[in-house]
Amino acid sequence: MTLNDRIIAFSELGNFLSQFIEGATSQKANVLYNKEFFDLFLSLCEGAQHKNGWFLPEQVYFATQQWAKALEKSNLTNWLSVYDIPTINDPKTIGIIMAGNIPLVGFHDLLCILMSGQKVLIKPSSNDSKLITTICDYLTKVNSEFKNYIHFTEGKLENYDAIIATGSNNTARYFEYYFKNKPHIIRKNRNSLAVLTGNETKNQLIALGEDIFRYYGLGCRSVSKLFIPKDYNFDLFFNAMFTYQDLIKHEKYTNNYDYNKAVYLMSQFKLLDNGFLILKEDKSYSSPISSLFYEHYEHYDDLKNKFITDDEHIQCIVNYPESIKNVEFGNTQTPHLSDYADGIDTIDFLLKI
Repeated sequence: MTLNDRIIAFSELGNFLSQFIEGATSQKANVLYNKEFFDLFLSLCEGAQHKNGWFLPEQVYFATQQWAKALEKSNLTNWLSVYDIPTINDPKTIGIIMAGNIPLVGFHDLLCILMSGQKVLIKPSSNDSKLITTICDYLTKVNSEFKNYIHFTEGKLENYDAIIATGSNNTARYFEYYFKNKPHIIRKNRNSLAVLTGNETKNQLIALGEDIFRYYGLGCRSVSKLFIPKDYNFDLFFNAMFTYQDLIKHEKYTNNYDYNKAVYLMSQFKLLDNGFLILKEDKSYSSPISSLFYEHYEHYDDLKNKFITDDEHIQCIVNYPESIKNVEFGNTQTPHLSDYADGIDTIDFLLKI
């Protein structure tokens, strides 16, 4: 199977995923194998919440649409054009331990492995197994050669040459020890943040709400902390966040909001609260669901050194052009194919094994 064959197969997958739009899902005439897969995948999009209460259809559809756009043939070709990907006659097997915090969160690693010409052994998250297995079944239908390249396991990973594993900081320590004798990428907790100056428009702050609330803040690209100047006025910020007030209607989100608010109040922390989002001044980067930490800065120029020092904790930074991790308001959850998790070039890693 050539690289072009793989690009064609994934672009067909992207065409398939493009049909699944919140409130507007419908079959397209030019999509391969809709008869076998359309109704099945639609039922998974609608029913994922029964397995994982955070995977409401609107969140799953958002993820499928982002991947549909990313997998357009031109995007795949441009992304891979910077690499010298050889034809591999004896491919290695790369194990993936996938997370399940947001829909299809492990798909980028899967894509990288197959595009590099290697085989993949997937240990999916129990919270997000059906979507990923069905997508792999679709790929195999498009190109039967993938049968020799894609394998799943629910038990212990065995017979692999390298590993990509994602987990918490605690889990990562276990992974580092367990996989120390194999080439590996171990992904730890990371968070995203935003820098505000007080000069933002309401529309920019509404867009920031997408960065904060998409996937209920569960992703590493979800903004969990604000850096603000002293004497920052939160009025416009809260006015913009009111756009997302319906979040409080989601039971799991509400439970987290009630719990975290009670804990903070019992601890007598000073809080800002708009009825569905709690703001707490805190030096940490990782805020609980329904909460957003903030920290004051004295001088804007001082942030550069701080972000360099704390680099391993940061995935991306909204509204901070001085950093290569800068992202525009509202764009944290729409990464490009070359936006690698933890800043580690996965394709480069795979080509050097």
